[in-house]
Amino acid sequence: MKDIILIGGTKAGKTTLLRVLKGKKYQEIDIRTQSLEFEEQVIDTPGEYIENRQYYTALISAAQEAKIIALIADATADQFFFPPTFASIFARPVIGIVTKTDAEEADIEYAKDILEMAGAEKIFLTSSLTGKGIDKLSNYISNQ
Repeated sequence: MKDIILIGGTKAGKTTLLRVLKGKKYQEIDIRTQSLEFEEQVIDTPGEYIENRQYYTALISAAQEAKIIALIADATADQFFFPPTFASIFARPVIGIVTKTDAEEADIEYAKDILEMAGAEKIFLTSSLTGKGIDKLSNYISNQ
């Protein structure tokens, strides 16, 4: 069983966060995830899977392989795709992760509100660029 599945919109920073969690140096990634990627202890999902409801079944199915469901919200985004109570469709703990909190245009409170409405039980504020919140998130994942 994988430790965590990352679910969020296109360009939310899922793959970048994954790289930083694995101890790699921050690097902006231009290549988008095209399909479900099962890497070591993480499942990385394409943004299109949350943006298009016809893929929800694939998300639910893949989530059965993870201990923790992570909903990713980009603090710089102006559009989010998590419907209210979205977390209730999963039979696992659901956390929220706000990414890009270091950005000048970040609206952290709005991103947190979206994750709370979606049903995230615990919310982590992170920046893959500065490393903010990465250790706290990593420790949480390791202890589950």
